[in-house]
Formats: sequence, structure tokens, C-alpha cells
Amino acid sequence: MFHTLLRVTGTIAPSSRTTEANDRDLSLDFAKGALILLVIVGHLIQYVIYRDDGFWYSPYYKSIYMFHMPLFMAISGYLSSRSLLQKSFTRAASDRAKQLLLPMLFWWTFMETVKLAALWRATSITSGLLGFLDDFAGTYWFIWATFVSYLLIKISSRLDQRSWVISGVAILVALAPLTFSISPLIRFTYPFFCFGFLLAQSRERWTSTWRRHKPLLVLFLSIVTCVCFLAWGKDTYVYNNLGIIHDLRSAKDVLLMFVGSAAASAIVIELLLQCWSLGHSNRMARFIAVELGQTTLLLYLVQGTVFRLMDFVQFGELWDLTTRLIIAGLLGASIIAIALMVRSIVRGVPYLSQLVVGMPPRSGLPQAKPAIN
Repeated sequence: MFHTLLRVTGTIAPSSRTTEANDRDLSLDFAKGALILLVIVGHLIQYVIYRDDGFWYSPYYKSIYMFHMPLFMAISGYLSSRSLLQKSFTRAASDRAKQLLLPMLFWWTFMETVKLAALWRATSITSGLLGFLDDFAGTYWFIWATFVSYLLIKISSRLDQRSWVISGVAILVALAPLTFSISPLIRFTYPFFCFGFLLAQSRERWTSTWRRHKPLLVLFLSIVTCVCFLAWGKDTYVYNNLGIIHDLRSAKDVLLMFVGSAAASAIVIELLLQCWSLGHSNRMARFIAVELGQTTLLLYLVQGTVFRLMDFVQFGELWDLTTRLIIAGLLGASIIAIALMVRSIVRGVPYLSQLVVGMPPRSGLPQAKPAIN
């Protein structure tokens, strides 16, 4: 998110940029790879380590969920800026649908096929249809949030006073009293997508501000992050408060959610970029950047499919903590291995790669590089 801004101040090493035709910034790929690992870890905490409501109170779960998806969305908005401004609405929507929705549909179909094969006799037609709809929207909700955010920004960017319009729409979306399906999640993450887009449009001003006040900004944001972490509770998660303000307590929870997520995201991206600057030649860092950071869409789809299917598997109630940790580690490694193996198999087949992995279609225009890609 801050790679152009921070490159001027020396945070990112010159060798972090490749000379490939697509001019990928490996520092942001490293950030994306680290974030997708945290997504997997967060779900392992929820589905394996706890298997009950105790995960809401886990400090590890809280420290991940404060920032991982908001930061993912901000990076996506930043990397999508050129595509949003240079493509027509029809072309932009079509390319993004092929890139995100098509592979999502493939993995949803695969998941439902597995569920039908295992559970068909125990599932009524009505509950089955409702389950299909819930899986289609909820399992891969971040894909929908990215796609909707992309379209909203594209519409807003066509108007005069672009920055003010986008900022105003972001506030209206965040405060809209919509609670059906995944709308609270979209409303929560959309302002971060807008921030990433606006940051890309005013990088010079942000560079100057960051360079002049970096120590004070880092100190202030660190304090805010720590205070919000201590105050964060079960009702601070968007999954529980739905981003709706109806009294003073809910207003506090929603404000804490947005402020804490924003501050934590800023601190974490700074830490990740510093880690890349210091360790960009390290084999593990390059593995995270190249193998994971450039495969985040597939990793997200695979892990979403695996963890949704785990909802229907009863296991581990009597396991001790050590056993749960071992199983969580094995499952996490397996998800990564499966995703990399699938990518290796389909990458040489263009149409299959588009369907399964979401390889962007080639064209003469610059391609968007969403965070979940």
C-alpha cells in the first residue's frame, strides 16, 4: 500500500522491484503472502484450535482479525487504481468478473459437489437450496467485497471532484443500515479499498507527509493500535455488530472497529515492508513473496473451500491442545501444498488456468493487480 511512498524514504530496497514486463512490486507480494498466511492461521484458530465460541476471546485471533482483511482490501484498491482509470466500465467489470468470479464459481461448484455426494440423503431440498445460496455468498465473501468495491469505485471515479465523491460514498456505504447476507462485510471493507485507491492517486503528497512526520505517526498509530487491542471484544467484530449503530454502546463498538483496523493496518504494512527491506534476499521471504503472494486468490479459494467443508465434520472434541496444534499445522501446510500443486498443474493451460486460478486475460492495457490475486 505504501510502497511508492516508502520507496522514497528508503524503506524498500531497490532490488525489491523486478524487471519483468508486468513490473510487479515484490514488497507488496510479500505483504500479500504474509496476509494470506494469517488468513489461514486465523481460520485454523477458529476451526481447529477452538471449535467453539472461545476463539472470539483469543488474543491471537484478535490480533489477526483487527487488520488482515482491511489491509488486504486497501492493497487491492491501491493496485487496482490504474485499471480503474484506464479501462471503460464494461471492460473493467468484465475483466474483473473473469479474474475473480469465474474461479470462485469453479471452487463453489467443486465444494457443493463434495457436499452433495456426502450429505444428499440427510439434506432436504429447501435447506439444500438455502445452503447453496449461503455458501455462494458467505464462503468467499471477500471476493464479492472486492468485486463490488471495484465497481463502486469505477462508478464514483467517473464523476467530478473524484476524491470527494469517493470519500463521501465510502462514508455512506460504511453507515448504510444494511444487514442482509454479507452486506456488513462489504460495508466494513469498502472504505479501506477507497483509501488504497485514493492513496495511489495522491502518492506524492502522502510521501511528503510520511517523510516529514514518520516517527510521530508511527508512535501515534502504535498507541492507538494498542489501546484498541485492549478495548477490543466480541462485539467489536463486524460479524457480531454488523456495522450497525443503534445506541451508544454499538456506536463505540463500530467506531472502535474502524479506528482499530485502520491503525493496525498502517502499523502492520510498515512492519511487513520493513521485513521485506531487510530480508528480501532470504529464501523464505522470497517464497512468501513469489509463491504465496502471487497466488493469494487461489490460496483464498482453497482455504475457504476446506474450512467451509469442515463445518460438516465432527472431530477433535476430546483432543488436547498439543494435538490440536499439530493438526492445525499439518492442515495449514496441506492447504498451501494443494494450492501450489493446483497452480503448477493448470498454469500451462490458459483456459483452465483462467477457470481455476483466475489468470488475468492479456491485453494491451495495464492489468489490475488485486490483493487477492
